[in-house]
Amino acid sequence: MMQMFIRCLLLTLCLSGYTQAVEIQTWERIPLALPLIVGAERIVFVDQNVRVGLPKSLSGKLRVQSTGGAIYLMASEPIPPTRVQLQNMASGEIMLVDIAAQVGEPDQRPLEAVKIVAGTPSGNRYGNAKVGKTAEAKPAEPALPTEPQKRETPVPVVLTRYAAQVLYAPLRTVEPIPGISQVRLNRRLDLTTLAPTLPIKASALGAWRLEGYWVTAVKLQNTSTQTLTLDPRELMGDFVAATFQHPNLTAAGDASDTTIVYLVTRGHGLAESLLPSNIARIDPKGGKHEK
Repeated sequence: MMQMFIRCLLLTLCLSGYTQAVEIQTWERIPLALPLIVGAERIVFVDQNVRVGLPKSLSGKLRVQSTGGAIYLMASEPIPPTRVQLQNMASGEIMLVDIAAQVGEPDQRPLEAVKIVAGTPSGNRYGNAKVGKTAEAKPAEPALPTEPQKRETPVPVVLTRYAAQVLYAPLRTVEPIPGISQVRLNRRLDLTTLAPTLPIKASALGAWRLEGYWVTAVKLQNTSTQTLTLDPRELMGDFVAATFQHPNLTAAGDASDTTIVYLVTRGHGLAESLLPSNIARIDPKGGKHEK
C-alpha cells in the first residue's frame, strides 16, 4: 500500500513538471514587457477582440497568429526591444507591449503563457454615462427597459471628438468609449451634393456609431486657386451637426488645401442624409437641367 502511494506521488510530481502556469499582466496604460525565446512559441491571452499592429522592422522576424482571444508569437531571430500595439476592435483602445527575443539556453523550458487583463478604471472618463451619487447602496432590482442614460457630454460631441482623435492623434492616446463601434462605409459614396456651391472634392474616410448617432469623417480638398472660408450652412443634407477640423482651405496645391468635416446624423448613416445626386438643378435664368 505504501509503495502504491509513493508511486502515485512520484507520478503526480512528474506530471506537474509539464503543467504550464499563466503569467498575469495588468494593463494600466504602462507598456507591458513580453520577452520571447527564438524559435519557441509564446501565447498571449487577451479577453478582447484585438488587432496586432507590428512595425516594419519586425517583418519576417516575428510570426503572429491570432484566434479566439489568443495571440501566438514566435520569433525566428533575435529581436531588440520593440513596441507592438494591440488595438481593441470594439472600443479602439490601444495596449502597448514591448517584445524582445533572444536565443535560449540549451534545454531551456518554454516561457509560460501570458494573460493581459484590464486594470481598475480610475474614475469617470470622457464620454461615459453619467452616474448620480447615492446616499447608500440598494439591493439590485430587475432591469426594466429605459431610455439611454444621460451622458456628461452630448453624444454628437463625444462622437466628433473620438473621430478627430482617431484620425489626427496617436492611436495610443485615443481614449476608449464604451458602446462606440466603427461602421462599414462605402468609400465611393457620391458626395457631389454635399457642398454643390463650393469648388471642393469630397471623399468619405470613416464612420462610427454610438446610441443611435453616426459620425462620418469626410475629407474636403480645395480645387480652386482661391482661399475658401468653410461655413456649415453651405452643406446640403440632413445633419445633426457639422464640424470642420480647420475653418479655411488655402488654394489647391498648398499644404493646407485639405481638411476634414465631421458630419453627425441620427437614426441612419451619411448615405441616407444626402440629397439625391440626380435631383433637378435650377438654372438662375429659370430653366431646369436634369443630370
